[in-house]
Amino acid sequence: MAKAVKLRKPQAQKRGPGKTPVSLKVNHGLHTIFVEPRRTLLDALRKDLGLIGTKKGCDEGTCGSCTVLFDGKPVYACLMLAIECEGHEIETIEGLSQGDQIHPIQQAFIEHDAFQCGFCTPGQILSVKALLDANPSPSADDVKRAVSGNLCRCGAYPKIVQAALKAAERLKS
Repeated sequence: MAKAVKLRKPQAQKRGPGKTPVSLKVNHGLHTIFVEPRRTLLDALRKDLGLIGTKKGCDEGTCGSCTVLFDGKPVYACLMLAIECEGHEIETIEGLSQGDQIHPIQQAFIEHDAFQCGFCTPGQILSVKALLDANPSPSADDVKRAVSGNLCRCGAYPKIVQAALKAAERLKS
């Protein structure tokens, strides 16, 4: 009679406490950086990769200024550890334009004056992009829901909704 064998689960690779290599797929490029395991994705993007379009606001996941796309879904970069992001696609505001050609969502934000101070704008735009990628024909209520996690202290919400709906029209044609 065969004896039951207990299989061991492979142990997760231990990292830290010092800096460790992390490979991040950001804006369609692979970047290897050395970070402490406690480093947030937000700080890795801004400080290690120089992608300062992603803003640091509250640093506690309430304002949305640090919104990036993580495998196409909007997330707060201040709440994610850089080491958790290996093997995933990350897109920042810098990844939207193609050379000198800005993205239709960015163009619509400019045309509709959908920003004032501009601090929340990168997060707003990426939240709108995630919505339009999932739903190319959103209603105004869909847009409001999509950007509900992004706070705008200037109160540009009506113009943000207009810009998102205009971008949706442009992307369909």
